[in-house]
Amino acid sequence: MDLLRSLPIGLYLEQPVTWLHRLDSRVKLAWLMTFLIAPILANPIWRLMLVGMLIVLTLTAAIPWRVWKQQMGLLLLFCILVFGLSAIAPDALPSEHQPRLPADELTFSQQPATLPPAPKPKPWYKSFNLGSNFPILNPKSQISNQLPQPTNYRYVLFKQGPIKITRKSLDLALNVSTLFFTVIYSTNLYLLTTASEEITCAIENLMQPLRRLHWPVTEIALTLTLSLRFIPLVLEEIQNLVRSVSTRAINWKKLGFRRAAQVWLMIAERLLENLLLRAEQIASAMKVRGFTSPDRHRVEWHQLQLKIRDWIALGCLIVLWSARLVWGWNT
Repeated sequence: MDLLRSLPIGLYLEQPVTWLHRLDSRVKLAWLMTFLIAPILANPIWRLMLVGMLIVLTLTAAIPWRVWKQQMGLLLLFCILVFGLSAIAPDALPSEHQPRLPADELTFSQQPATLPPAPKPKPWYKSFNLGSNFPILNPKSQISNQLPQPTNYRYVLFKQGPIKITRKSLDLALNVSTLFFTVIYSTNLYLLTTASEEITCAIENLMQPLRRLHWPVTEIALTLTLSLRFIPLVLEEIQNLVRSVSTRAINWKKLGFRRAAQVWLMIAERLLENLLLRAEQIASAMKVRGFTSPDRHRVEWHQLQLKIRDWIALGCLIVLWSARLVWGWNT
């Protein structure tokens, strides 16, 4: 069991170096925000187009199969499951409404105080229509109340037994499944092709105007870098504890629920102690190297410079947003 390979969350893919790696981190951050904001109030065509763009970017970047299979495969399966359950789920909650007053309130208030006399019983020959001057109408000659529909619009798209798919449920299923895929996979792809130092440098560069408001921009960037670097350490500690438990061949059935819970509590406590020890070691190492204050010891994480491919990516981003603002609204 290797968590660092089976769960590559927040890890940077160093090899192979794709064209996504060579893009400027600020440009990739702008594209990430586009994938996070563009699905808001967008029509289903645009939502599906954003999903297709993410898949095309993954395929054209030639990311290894072992990497994107673990990330995109399970995510696609989860989104398909969400789509199916949302499509067959009821599109609304049934509500029963009973008026407080009678429907014909005005007529009811104008009724006389005394009841009208009971109607006289009809003669026995009235049921056979004898002695009536009115002819009996043929049912076939009556005018049908069904009018031809002007369009082929149907609210219920599919109904077979208890399964019913309506337009509203289908639209809801499409919106939820595409939103899950776009938000999760775009963020994962950004972390996969961008080093933590580049992310920190891009955020610090974009937050430079906040220095005039006396914001601690450098401290925020340094904290973000440490948090991104700490994710692999957490996975490594969990992996080591799981391996140490598995090598001891504990018979969990004989322990019972109470003793098994005590063992897992001890493992969780040990994990917390190891993580705090790692954090203390990182703080001591930074203090020894002079990281007492960002203003006194400043490190240039990455040199940011826009190249031709970055300007092309920004041009494509402007075209995408122009089309989104013109044709992408959900009507």
